Formats: sequence, structure tokens, C-alpha cells
Amino acid sequence: MTSAKCFTAFVGHRRLASGLLAEVAIAIKKTTKPAGTEPILIFDDTSGRSIDVDLRGTDKEILARLPPSAPDPETVTAEPPASEPRGRGRPRLGVVAREVTLLPRHWDWLAGQSGGASVALRKLVDEARRASGDRDRHRAARDAAYHFMSAMAGNFKGFEEASRALFADDRRRFGELIAAWPDDVRDHIIGLAFRDRDDPPEV
Repeated sequence: MTSAKCFTAFVGHRRLASGLLAEVAIAIKKTTKPAGTEPILIFDDTSGRSIDVDLRGTDKEILARLPPSAPDPETVTAEPPASEPRGRGRPRLGVVAREVTLLPRHWDWLAGQSGGASVALRKLVDEARRASGDRDRHRAARDAAYHFMSAMAGNFKGFEEASRALFADDRRRFGELIAAWPDDVRDHIIGLAFRDRDDPPEV
């Protein structure tokens, strides 16, 4: 099972479309853009950074030029497709072999663990990911919101103070500082910054 990345397009300060990159690209293509209107920007909602998409040609040509969608590594299953028969022996876990450099005492400890060094290392990594998972997700969400803020609201009143409040996790102050910003921009920032929290700031 995979989770596709989401993208959002803005026309000036107005949100135009959100969804898969192909859906957003076609939505932009169908939008009439008279000469002299505000630019259209596409943002990767995972990182908050803008991306370039070549919208020339037909829908088919546009879709053919889009980069392949990268699934979220947190949601990729290690199981083979159901239609693929499983052979004898150990299941295919998608294991990737890479070099690991450790001190002798580390190797000695790993050698004494049940299942050997590889199993012990995988368990240690999984435990560390679980322990720091929330913190890492919060940091990634905050960084994505900041990248988007810098691109779309860098010249707005209160931007510097709002940035400091965001990094200080002062949600009340953050909400106050961005309350007067254009609705779509403000709401998208909040959606990025607090996407996995139950207590987003009130504006």
C-alpha cells in the first residue's frame, strides 16, 4: 500500500487545486490565464517548496513529462503484490545491502544478539523511529509550512514574527500574527504546519 504525494496550485493568493500532481497540472491547464494576470505556482505539500511543471501541449503530453510519483516511504509495505506467488524460503522484505562502519565493541554486541547483526540493527532503527516519530513529523510539517510561507507570504506584515512563533511552537501567537493574511494562504500554512496535530491555532 502506498500514499501518493499531494500538491497544491495557487493563482496569486487564491488556491486553485490540490491533489495528485497530474490532477493539479490538468486543472491548471484548464484554467484560463489572460496575459498580465498573477502567476500560477505549484507546491509540493510534503516539503512546502514550489516546483516547475511544463504545461505546454496537450493533456497527454503534459502528463508524459511529469516526474514519477514517489510514494511516502512511511507507508510502503514490504509485502510483494498479491498476484505474485511467494516461493519457498524467507519472505522478500525489500532489504537493501549497504556498508555499515562500527567499532569492534559494537560488532561484538551485535554478534551476541538474537538473529544476528542485521536483525538487531533493524530492531534498533525501528525503536528509534517510534521514539522520535512524532518529533520528526512535527519538524517536517513546520519546515514545510515555513518554506511555503517564505514563498507566498515573505513580504506580508508580521512574517518575521510569525516565523519565530512557528519555530517556537507558540500556536496562539502564530494564529494571531497570520489572521489577517489572505484566507487561502493562511489556511494552507496552518494545514501544512499542523497537519498531524489535534490542536491547530485559532484564527
